[in-house]
Amino acid sequence: MANVIIIGGGIIGLSSAYYLLQQGHQITIIDKTDMLDGCSYGNAGYVSPSHFVPLASPGIVKQGFKWMTNSKSPFYIQPRLSKSLLNWGMKFIKSATKEHVESSAIPLRDINLLSKKMYEDLCNVPGFNFYYANKGMLDFFKTESSAHHAEELVSASNKLGLDAKLLNKQEVQEMEPALNMDIKGAVYFKCDSHMYPNKLMKDMIAFLTNNGVIIKTREEIKSFIKEGNIIKGVRTNVSECFGEHIVLAAGAWSGEIAANLNLNIPMVAGRGYSMTFEDSSFEIHQPIILSEARVALTPMAENKIRFGGTMEITSTNTPPKINRVKGILESVKKYFPDVEIPFPEKDKIWFGFRPCSADGLPYIGRVSKYKNLIIASGHAMLGLSLGPATGKLVSEIIKNEPTSIDIKAFNPDRFN
Repeated sequence: MANVIIIGGGIIGLSSAYYLLQQGHQITIIDKTDMLDGCSYGNAGYVSPSHFVPLASPGIVKQGFKWMTNSKSPFYIQPRLSKSLLNWGMKFIKSATKEHVESSAIPLRDINLLSKKMYEDLCNVPGFNFYYANKGMLDFFKTESSAHHAEELVSASNKLGLDAKLLNKQEVQEMEPALNMDIKGAVYFKCDSHMYPNKLMKDMIAFLTNNGVIIKTREEIKSFIKEGNIIKGVRTNVSECFGEHIVLAAGAWSGEIAANLNLNIPMVAGRGYSMTFEDSSFEIHQPIILSEARVALTPMAENKIRFGGTMEITSTNTPPKINRVKGILESVKKYFPDVEIPFPEKDKIWFGFRPCSADGLPYIGRVSKYKNLIIASGHAMLGLSLGPATGKLVSEIIKNEPTSIDIKAFNPDRFN
């Protein structure tokens, strides 16, 4: 078997290592952080077949322009002089069409369903207990226009074979009897699941290290050791590492690293925020999305509840914006008027950078320029949801065997 270098220790990199390990490969994971608090930790913990609409869609572009001047809005692009941002933005707008949304639905459904099945299998592996729950997800809406959109969403979901139905307020109240809700209704996606991502990451790291995977933390990729169209290895700020296969799964930093190889992988960082409250009096039984506010609520293990949201297209070097956190908490209050949520201490506010591709679809596959490089990044809000499926696909690509699903839509060369 081969030596495989995986650049990136988030859920995509770890899942790739997990499935490559099953094939007997020797694996080294390299990450620039300590791998204790990345985007794979603080997310909402959703496994979301319901999320078959890519980020690049007509609605988000139109709404995004309206939100530009609101510091508490769910979607924001920080204006700055950046060639890569301009390149990404032009491609994003070009991709945000009805036709793109329609052509993306089946690929996103298929990879989400594959991942869900693999999470269910992972639950049965000794050493894994990440509180996986098949309780579905409620998508609340408050307005007539959102109600109309919800009807269309249910129809599209059902056509894709996904279990989704429209609920009125009374039906929602029966599912959450203790809550006073200011809503018109909800879509109930019975097809969705959730988990405690922090525990998943801890379990995955323990499993990999116990089975011989080398994990190098606080090592940043500085250059690549190349021979023609083959990458022989990498140089970090600490060491050199050699392998027969290279997997680039560095999240929001993947585009920047790919540029060092003269590859065009349009990618920007989309910062999200979350807060996790312990022993909160605000209890929910299943995940809830507040549709108009783009805020996610998740009941977590050990009597925790997590609030998360916003998509802030920005540099990874810009400091967090507290107004965006205020926007999340104020949105919760609009849907649940009786709920009192204390503003968290600064050190309790989590933020992470999602890797956003230029068309809202992940990059998964080989690139034509290098024989032994596989890209696995650009999953945006679906990194956790698509982790196992992406890892499995990476292992199949390296083995040169047919992939579990069609991955043409995820071709990393699609913008070249």
